[in-house]
Amino acid sequence: VLFFGLVYVFITLHPRYRLMFWRVGLIGAGIVIGFAVLQLVLPHDILKYLGYSKDTIAPYLTVDENPAYIRENSTLRGPNPLGAYAGSVAILTVAYVTARWRQLRANSRHMLLAAGVFIASLIALWVSYSRSALLAAIVGITLIMIVKVASRITRQHWAALILTTLVLVCVGWAIRDTSFVHNVILHDNPTTGANVDSNAGHLSSLQDGIARMIAQPFGAGVGSTGSASLLSDEGVIIENQYLMIAHEVGWLSLGLFVWLYYVVMVALWRRRASWLGLGVWACGISLALIGLVLPVWVDDTVSIVWWGLAALVIATERGTRGTATNKKAA
Repeated sequence: VLFFGLVYVFITLHPRYRLMFWRVGLIGAGIVIGFAVLQLVLPHDILKYLGYSKDTIAPYLTVDENPAYIRENSTLRGPNPLGAYAGSVAILTVAYVTARWRQLRANSRHMLLAAGVFIASLIALWVSYSRSALLAAIVGITLIMIVKVASRITRQHWAALILTTLVLVCVGWAIRDTSFVHNVILHDNPTTGANVDSNAGHLSSLQDGIARMIAQPFGAGVGSTGSASLLSDEGVIIENQYLMIAHEVGWLSLGLFVWLYYVVMVALWRRRASWLGLGVWACGISLALIGLVLPVWVDDTVSIVWWGLAALVIATERGTRGTATNKKAA
């Protein structure tokens, strides 16, 4: 949130640096996504040579301690942040392509570049094995498609979409008892080495977070949960981002955070004529959904990038209260 304020003030005073901010974001995405793709062929523990370890950050994780399913980190601090970051890159790429479709069709080089970024981000999302990030990315991309092309969808398109959905549901039902589904989708394979599967862990964390929030309406103090709390006598891990905020700084502060998020999202929605405004808005929805099961807003990379981009859009794009998307501006 502090970074959001800093970027907003700086870009408002010095709008000429907008392109520089955007280029830095592209370079960062290239490094993170590119290294995630390279990890498909590199040794799984390659990050140990850069200081990753069990005492700092594990160089890789597995799905419920099943070595057959390796969860990659890329250059981030874990697979879940990688999934959230990669999903955001995929969403922004879709927003760009839908807005620049005619120009991209006329420039095959740029089209191939956009397709490469999208495919690479999906690969990074997949190797993270983050279910929440995958679902959130689907929601974000769907929202963009609804906003951009829903008015041009014919009955035939809707029929094809419904048929495709039914086929996918049938396929999912047919493979429901396979090892892939139990390990990757459900995370409940009883033959793995995990004492408690991740589903039970999420449920336990949710129950504990609710109980602590009710018991401490004014919060237990900054650092009383998460990584910082592991240095104290009682380590507390609350995976729901919003319960985590309430536990640390109380109900009022949670309300302030939600209000600020709402104000920013409304401002982004009013700038949806810009592909970046629409993309950052869809990413905001996506990350908010991930926050229901993971503390995504306290992950440095993901949070700073989103809040920074939100400030960039709000400071430079002109908002509108109209409901129609300005095609020329897009």
